[in-house]
Amino acid sequence: MAAAVFIARIFGISYLVIAAGMLVNRDHYRKLMREFAATSGVIFFSGIFALVIGIVIVLVHGAWQANWTAFITFIGWAGIVKGIWLVAFPRSVAAFMAFYEKNAGLLTIHAIAALVMGAVLTYFGFFAA
Repeated sequence: MAAAVFIARIFGISYLVIAAGMLVNRDHYRKLMREFAATSGVIFFSGIFALVIGIVIVLVHGAWQANWTAFITFIGWAGIVKGIWLVAFPRSVAAFMAFYEKNAGLLTIHAIAALVMGAVLTYFGFFAA
């Protein structure tokens, strides 16, 4: 449980900050997505980073329990899947980002989802622990 609380604290604060940035600076994040999709080196290293972080989370806390800590395990597996996707299928990133950019509301939905996840993880990491 200590590992789950630690990870919840890190991701909770990170998601809150990222969500706030996405909501306040939408144009900047749209530009960031375009530049990300156009830079193969950044895609590759982002994939490696997501893969490593995901593996670390699953190794440290890989238990599917019937409580909030299952969300930590989910984040780890999502990181592994994202890392594999970015490393193994880098050309698909441009198509995904183009779809994302055409649907302007997706950025707002993504930001709100990150805000909710950040609030939940921060609560369990700092206040319910």
